[in-house]
Amino acid sequence: MANLTVIATTAIPDHVRGALSRWLTEPMPGLYVGTLSAKVRDELWKTVSVSVGDGAAVLVFPDNNEQRFTLRTAGQRRREPVDFDGLTLIAFNPMEVDNKTITS
Repeated sequence: MANLTVIATTAIPDHVRGALSRWLTEPMPGLYVGTLSAKVRDELWKTVSVSVGDGAAVLVFPDNNEQRFTLRTAGQRRREPVDFDGLTLIAFNPMEVDNKTITS
C-alpha cells in the first residue's frame, strides 16, 4: 500500500534533487511530497542519505506506532531525533561557539 511521504532537504547535490523530483512533487524548494510504496521510499532515502554531503535531509512517513509516523534524518543537524520509550522526541544539540575574543 502506498503512503504519503515527505522529505525536506537542505543543500543537497543536484543529482539527488533530480532523483527526488522524478517520484515526488516539490511544492517549495527542498520540500518533496508524494505517495510512494515502501520499496520506492526506502530506495530514495538510501540515495539521499548516501549523497547528502554537507547538506541535511529529513524523511517522514506513516507507520504503525504510537505517533503514527516515523522520522529519519541524514546529515548534520542541530536537531536530532531521539527514541524515548517508543516516542520520537527532538533533542537540540548545542551550537558550536567560537571561543575567539573580540578586541576593540
